[in-house]
Amino acid sequence: MRVFINPGHGGKDPGAVGNGLREKDIVLKIARKMVDQLKIYDVEVKMFRSDDTYYTLEQICNEANRWNADLFVSIHVNAGGGTGFESYIYSGLSNNSTTAKYRQVIHEEIMKKIPNVRDRGKKKANFYVLGNTKMPAILTENLFIDNKTDATKLKSDAFLTDVATGHVNGIVKALKLQKKQTQKDVPKSSTSNKKNVYYRVVTGSFTNRSNAEKRVAELKKAGYDSFIERFEK
Repeated sequence: MRVFINPGHGGKDPGAVGNGLREKDIVLKIARKMVDQLKIYDVEVKMFRSDDTYYTLEQICNEANRWNADLFVSIHVNAGGGTGFESYIYSGLSNNSTTAKYRQVIHEEIMKKIPNVRDRGKKKANFYVLGNTKMPAILTENLFIDNKTDATKLKSDAFLTDVATGHVNGIVKALKLQKKQTQKDVPKSSTSNKKNVYYRVVTGSFTNRSNAEKRVAELKKAGYDSFIERFEK
């Protein structure tokens, strides 16, 4: 499975601004935490904007489509005087679509991690990145940057970790991702491939072969298997 994560805005486009915060910085932190948490799962992850670089919406969608992602997640922070969390899918999709089902799971998992935040609901919109990506695509609006209470939460690294974890838990559940096998999880080799270990007991070393042969004869007479191995020093 492939997950494409898009931290909104970047570079010359700061996104929403308020209370000493910029949307482009917050969403990049959330996205990086998501990528880090997804490393333990059997999934490929691409974060198109990994630094403070500006890309057009067309470039972002083209890259997600070219990469043939299974899920597109665009991370944003809201503005406009409200409060809380909300998520979006493309307005032309039905509530029974795969995208809507994925969004339902992801939205619920995010709200589990931020229970003290107002749930503004699951919505639809004609956003460019939702309408121009070929795979299921969702967009999340994580609180309001111009709301003082919300902004205080957005300044907390622990809170941003919870937001990221909610996204990841939802992605894992929606796509039914499995954790990668660690070395200790790998089954041990079958006995057919197992090497036998032997311990050799030496009863003497001789410079004269006849003396070596005499010792072998003595050992065999006593019931011990023995042999002569020649080596040079």
